Amino acid sequence: MVARSAGRSPVWLVAVWGATRLLLLLFVLKVLVFPGPDVTSDVSVIYRDWYEVLRTGAFPSDDVTWQYPPAAAFAILSPALLPFLSYATAFFVLVCAVDAAVLALLWRAGRGSGRSPRGAWVWVVGVPLLGPTVYARYDLTVTAVAVAALLAAGRHPRVAGALAAVGALLKVWPALVLVGMGGRRPWVAAAVGGAGLAGLFAVTMPGAFAFLTFQRERGVEVESLGALVFHVARHFGWEGGVLLNYGSMEFLGPHVDTVSTVSMGLSAAAFGWLLLLRVRAARSPGPRSPRSRSPEPQPQPPQPQPQPQPPESSESRPPESRSPGSRSSRSPSSRSRFAAHTAADAAFVAVLLFTVTSRVISPQYLVWLVGLAAVCRCFRASRMRVPVALVLAASLVTVLEFPFLFADVVASTPLGIALLAVRNGLLVAAALVGARALWRDTVRRGSAGGRPGASGPGISRAPSADSPATAG
Repeated sequence: MVARSAGRSPVWLVAVWGATRLLLLLFVLKVLVFPGPDVTSDVSVIYRDWYEVLRTGAFPSDDVTWQYPPAAAFAILSPALLPFLSYATAFFVLVCAVDAAVLALLWRAGRGSGRSPRGAWVWVVGVPLLGPTVYARYDLTVTAVAVAALLAAGRHPRVAGALAAVGALLKVWPALVLVGMGGRRPWVAAAVGGAGLAGLFAVTMPGAFAFLTFQRERGVEVESLGALVFHVARHFGWEGGVLLNYGSMEFLGPHVDTVSTVSMGLSAAAFGWLLLLRVRAARSPGPRSPRSRSPEPQPQPPQPQPQPQPPESSESRPPESRSPGSRSSRSPSSRSRFAAHTAADAAFVAVLLFTVTSRVISPQYLVWLVGLAAVCRCFRASRMRVPVALVLAASLVTVLEFPFLFADVVASTPLGIALLAVRNGLLVAAALVGARALWRDTVRRGSAGGRPGASGPGISRAPSADSPATAG
């Protein structure tokens, strides 16, 4: 009873959030020292330099470390909102405020029928597992936009699409939250909003899309899945090495281009699988309601002949007796809807797939997954329980490999290789388990929905407690 009341009451949630976030702030403000290299230099040096350039109305297109879409300027310029603080301090305080806003959204989304407060708890616990790095990058702000888009998808699809577009122009990946959203409205809103904002940047600020060139020329970052090949190869005489390249530690040398090409090929394959999933799920019939199933014929005793009745108007008939062509007779399974939990699950799996196949897996990328995992766990119908647990475990290992033992990772020591193998193995397992669960929940069950005894939402047309009509 105590555990149940703790899960429902915001008091414990806020208390744990406050304690863990205070600790994060003490680390980034250097009141306390976190083991490993200083993770705040990106803010105090790199972001600050970008800030000075952006204030002039141009992008730092001559700086190869600027590898972000144009809306990232909003995040870099945001400390100007608190001019009475130093740049770095203002940045950390604003990130903490955004963190609190995400918690409020998740807590509200976890209330009601078919919902769960576990989503808010995933956020409260998962973010500090990543250590101070999570407050020393702008990725938490991007995650907040993606979370808001998913939570708005049910009742406000156009708002969800617009938020997805803003997120994509902050750091590309939030565009993936559209994968599981049904209907045209979020997609149209995303296309119109994204094109408008991108065009505004292109016209008003030179160098808005220079980041595309820098991204194309990147190598294989030392923490990525493909990097494990070179970590092991170094112990067998591989002639390459690790250098600071485009703002991160990357492998450079023989066969790096090959591994990079394979990684991009796997990303393309992941995109193809997501496209197939959406097409198959959209064609799969939703499960029929019990009323629509044809019962087995049973012998009936003779019945007296009914007396003729005057014809009824269509308005006087009960909804189930109206003609199939009338609007009100359409069953929930005939409506092309995507359940709210399916949209969250699909976004989570999509970002997982693109993370594990990327040439770069920076520690802050895990906050993307934690945020989407939290949205999934707001819905009791979510099929992502195991993948969410695997992502949380990967987050804990991530803070060990960076910044705590990053020197071992760069040097390819057995300990560094083991940490990367475990962390990346957990992410791969989460991606595979999540993809299988999503496919079964949308395509297979949707296809079986018309058979007697079958159940499942398709992608997802069956009415449920988390249907779009009730999504928060």
